Amino acid sequence: MKDSEKLQKVLARSGQGSRREMETYISEGRVSIDGKVAYLGDRVDGTEQIRIDGHQVKLTAQDETICRVLMYNKPEGEMCTRKDPEGRPTVFDRLPPLETGRWVAVGRLDINTSGMLLFTTDGELANRLMHPSQKVEREYAVRVFGEINEAMLQTLRTGVKLEDGPARFQKISYRGGEGRNHWFHVVLSEGRNREVRRLWESQDVQVSRLIRVRYGDMEMQRQLPLGGWKELGLKEVNYYRKLVQLKPETQSKVKVDEKAMDNAKSRRIRRSVKKHQQRQKLSTRRRHK
Repeated sequence: MKDSEKLQKVLARSGQGSRREMETYISEGRVSIDGKVAYLGDRVDGTEQIRIDGHQVKLTAQDETICRVLMYNKPEGEMCTRKDPEGRPTVFDRLPPLETGRWVAVGRLDINTSGMLLFTTDGELANRLMHPSQKVEREYAVRVFGEINEAMLQTLRTGVKLEDGPARFQKISYRGGEGRNHWFHVVLSEGRNREVRRLWESQDVQVSRLIRVRYGDMEMQRQLPLGGWKELGLKEVNYYRKLVQLKPETQSKVKVDEKAMDNAKSRRIRRSVKKHQQRQKLSTRRRHK
């Protein structure tokens, strides 16, 4: 008899979304097993016919998948959603197509935040990298507007009570500024909605720029232009897998001899991003006519 696994875990591994997203789908009655509505707590062994919104899901066995991870340099103005009702550009618009499964975003950045965003084909990896229990560090470069003093910074390190519970920065380092504009680097180990902005706003200062520069120990690659992506190699993928106690991968879709991004590739990405942005602007103008 085959070993069974939780339904949401199997769906996440098959690239349908993060485990949390799959739990929501199941709760909403959107998933069926062999023609019957699925419930949270259901387990499957891979022989069943599983559908989401009536569409059959191609299940992937644990030993068949190759975990892939992309690093994406998110520009301001893009939504962290697959489709936006208002037609605004999304972070999924320019990602490379997949033969099976789909890209799952590791957390979110709000529309006015730019910088490092990870995507993976492995929903379980995404789930663990996002989960507060793993305490994976995220570092942000922040420009704030207002008067800053040491007592205020100490409060932000010690802890502030927000509407969804206490929060604090694990580290704050000053990076310079002029007048009432100051740059800081701050570190968190959770990803609550707008947490960086809300922490600073609790001290009556406004965040005017916010850029994620690091996830775990891996930093945003400087040569990656805004709107550009790079697939991580086996060593980098296994760094993230080890970080959240998942077995290492043995294969990669990235060629072993593929060198770091050169200037020519950077230029191609920039041209592609520019064309995409121009198409988006043209589409927006047409909708508002």
